[in-house]
Amino acid sequence: MNAPSGHPQVGDAAPFCIAVMALGGQGGGVLVDWIVALCEAHGWLAQSTSVPGVAQRTGATVYYIEALPARNGAAPSVAPVFSLMPVPGEVDLVVGAELMEAGRAIQRGLVTPDRTTLISSSHRAYAVTEKQSPGDGIASADAVYAAAEAAAKRFIAFDMAGIADQTGSVISAVLFGAIAGSKATPFPQEAFEAAIRTAGIGVEASLRGFALGLRQAAAATAGGNPPAPSRPMPDRPAAAPRGNIEFDALVARVSADFPPVVHLMLLAGLERAVDFQDAAYGKEYLDLIGEILSLDSAANGFELTQAAAKYVAVAMAYDDVFRVADLKTRASRFERVRSEVKAAPDQIVYTTEFMHPRAEEVCGSLPLRLGSFIEKRPALFKALNKLVSRPRRVKTATIAWFTALYVLAGLKRFRRGTLRHAREVTHRDAWLNRVKSATARDYPLAVELLKARRLVKGYSDTHARGQSKFDKVMAGAARLEGRPDAADWTRRLCEAALKDEDGVALSGALKTIDSFL
Repeated sequence: MNAPSGHPQVGDAAPFCIAVMALGGQGGGVLVDWIVALCEAHGWLAQSTSVPGVAQRTGATVYYIEALPARNGAAPSVAPVFSLMPVPGEVDLVVGAELMEAGRAIQRGLVTPDRTTLISSSHRAYAVTEKQSPGDGIASADAVYAAAEAAAKRFIAFDMAGIADQTGSVISAVLFGAIAGSKATPFPQEAFEAAIRTAGIGVEASLRGFALGLRQAAAATAGGNPPAPSRPMPDRPAAAPRGNIEFDALVARVSADFPPVVHLMLLAGLERAVDFQDAAYGKEYLDLIGEILSLDSAANGFELTQAAAKYVAVAMAYDDVFRVADLKTRASRFERVRSEVKAAPDQIVYTTEFMHPRAEEVCGSLPLRLGSFIEKRPALFKALNKLVSRPRRVKTATIAWFTALYVLAGLKRFRRGTLRHAREVTHRDAWLNRVKSATARDYPLAVELLKARRLVKGYSDTHARGQSKFDKVMAGAARLEGRPDAADWTRRLCEAALKDEDGVALSGALKTIDSFL
């Protein structure tokens, strides 16, 4: 083995250098312990270090291992001094427990085409900056794939998190298997398995994950490893009959009255509307889309109707106190949480929710006249806000809190008579009237006006901020009507509104419009 510069040597031997990039909770430390044990079991000298990373990556950590091979079956007589951190350009094996962690290794110069085998899981764990974006802030995985193919001597990637879930294991076991399958080290499969058994923690599950990881990596090594799509988007199946006569009649109406090109989105919207309220609400949804369809045509590919099918459903299924209570008390949610934490059947799992209701939500859930009465009296409204507006930690699995939320969710049958619903309907109808008015004069603008509804989302303060941005975009679009670039500028306003929470980019875009109008 040739000695790279900057690393300790004993005679003509040089250490084998491994960098592991992992997030908190992925078992990076366990993986490193297995690798060190594997090396030492074969007479190698090995040292591991770790440097904790930033919280924005859920505790991303760089683990580093240097292992000096035994010569003639014996350890060197002179003890080497190992490095504490990887040196760019001098790493033999880089392991990424998540795709962007592999990208981080490439960025740091740890992956080189003449030396480095790069092994990574293809799944994504989104960073805080990706999650907090009001729009789609997800970083492109395609860029990491392209960089990995160019930077690494060999690149092996597949969904190791999925395999871990499938085998009831952890991703570190699958990564260990991928290292074995890649043949990046000289150790046999039996030695890897022995390291897992010797550790004695979760042995059977770890061996299952290891076996599948090894098989996938070996197949990739033998036949090449074309990058898989980073975020596959399978077609959503059409709404299936539920055995409910009213709902099934609405599904039949979709097939009979609307063009096939809009069926997929329309059925998804119908399910959302019915789930939000009832079948009568679903009929109201289809009636609204039918009005848009009457203004549309096949010549335009029914683009207006497709946009309406999506965003009218979003507008109708808004988040209110009844909806929040309903979602938090569903059996499917409890099952999902139990599955995510891998709870045993006999284990009790408590989910703690953070809730901070305001007087606005309370008044919105009251009958129209009563809610308006309270809001119009500042002293009364202030007293109500003082009573309810404080943070609460709610354990939804306890009898008291579950019962309270379950009863609140059941009150959705009275939703149509509430102050909040009256306001949502007024706001929705004004928006759709704007769309209908614009359709005949500027079809692309009408489409963009429909798409602008994606700005309104969430609950409480989040909803208020989104609706404020939406209103500003609609006001800006009104000033642009009649211009040939009105649709393009409306789209730009929406994109600006999604760039930051405070609306700084949107304010800048509106000022730009002011400068040329």
